[in-house]
This record gives sequence, C-alpha cells and structure tokens, in this order.
Amino acid sequence: QVQVVESGGGLVQPGGSLRLSCTASGSILRINAMSWYRQAPGKERDLVALITSGDSTNYADSVKGRFSISRNNVKNTVYLQMNDLRPEDTAVYYCNVKGTRRSGFIFASWGQGTQVTVSS
Repeated sequence: QVQVVESGGGLVQPGGSLRLSCTASGSILRINAMSWYRQAPGKERDLVALITSGDSTNYADSVKGRFSISRNNVKNTVYLQMNDLRPEDTAVYYCNVKGTRRSGFIFASWGQGTQVTVSS
C-alpha cells in the first residue's frame, strides 16, 4: 500500500501565499510523476501542476507565473508554492503520486485533499 498525505491548506486573503506539501509513504520502489490537482464546488478535478522524476514541470495556464512545484526525492515529498492567490484559486487541492511498488506493480495514489480558500 502507498499512502499520500497533504498539508498546508487554509484561509488566505487575495494576493497572499500558501505552501502545500504532500508526502508519499509505504512500499515504494520508485516515484515517477508527482502532481497537484484541484476541484472547486460543482466543477471537475483539474491538473494544476506536475513534476517528473527528471524535474520537468508543467502548469495550468491559469497558475503560470504564480505557482511553483518542486520535490524532495529523499523525503518522497512534493510542494506547491502558491503566490498572488486569487478567489478563483479556491478549491480542494489533491496530490497524486505515480510510481512503482517494491512488488514491481505500478501505482497511482491520491491524497485526501486539503482546502484552500482565498477570501477577504
């Protein structure tokens, strides 16, 4: 089993910053892509940012220049630094981790989500 736990959400004023963290643990041989998604009420879950094992990154157009994704391979952790937050960034943010278990089977695991609310 692979467990994924997010933290760092909360309430912030427009223009403020938050840093989300996500750590994967369990029977992990190798982690490939780590990514952040978000889902606002009544909307689909959309990709926000992704980082590969080679540190290539990809961002949704709506967050380019404001959000930054990074990872610590020793800690099996991915971060999402969110700056200049806007009310439209309000959503539940989910972490997704893809890799290979020690058994040799691939996995794709989700965290439970962390709420980010941007409001004055």
